[in-house]
Amino acid sequence: MKTDMDGLILRDLTVGDKDRIITVLTKEKGIISCYVKNALMVKHHNFAATTPLTYSRLCLYRNRGMYIVDQAEAIRSFYNFSMGVKEFALSQYLCELAIETIPAETESDGQLELLLNCLHVLVNGIKTNDVIKAVFEIRLATLGGNMPNVIYCAECGTYDSPMMFFDPYTNKMLCEDCFRGQEEFCALSRGAVTAIRYIITAAPKKIFSFMVSQESMEQVARISEIHMTELVGRQLKTLNYYQLVNNDKDKA
Repeated sequence: MKTDMDGLILRDLTVGDKDRIITVLTKEKGIISCYVKNALMVKHHNFAATTPLTYSRLCLYRNRGMYIVDQAEAIRSFYNFSMGVKEFALSQYLCELAIETIPAETESDGQLELLLNCLHVLVNGIKTNDVIKAVFEIRLATLGGNMPNVIYCAECGTYDSPMMFFDPYTNKMLCEDCFRGQEEFCALSRGAVTAIRYIITAAPKKIFSFMVSQESMEQVARISEIHMTELVGRQLKTLNYYQLVNNDKDKA
């Protein structure tokens, strides 16, 4: 029995001389792996639609417990040859983060919409890379039930303070009065806290509709990266590469 599914190709693995195994994020089934016969033949009808960073309509059937791609039609590609090294590195990090955190065989409508939205903003240069990265990390964690706890002070319940202090390792926030100089806590301005709260609660299509100072955005980016790395349990190779290309540019 054949099934049609729309999905974003996150990663591919070459099998033999002609075939691919692709990792796909779908609305209905979350992360799935699919076998694509003859997908490495440039003239094959499934070639373009089964390459990474392509959102495609897939016609699938099951054989021995594995999805097989019968037909594939590209809906939109998020890769172009003019993409900068930093943008490409970020796209790979977003895809690997999705693979590491989104369960298989679980409805993932929100996660797919989030990733498609972030890639659209990335390839069109609508927001800076740091904003895109932080938005994806924070909202992905929230969708997975691991929202950064930045609503109230964990000790006294204070909602608003000129400065808050967040520990991304324990997911705990303190106000100025309750903070006692713990080194692991990261300082967050009122603007940074407001930005994180907005990212957590905003409607999907409005998630990038916020403004924040550069200093506050740097605070958001710092805690979002640490928080997500703690959830994954290790620093991903694609994150290492993204940091490397960023540092190389800063030194230039």
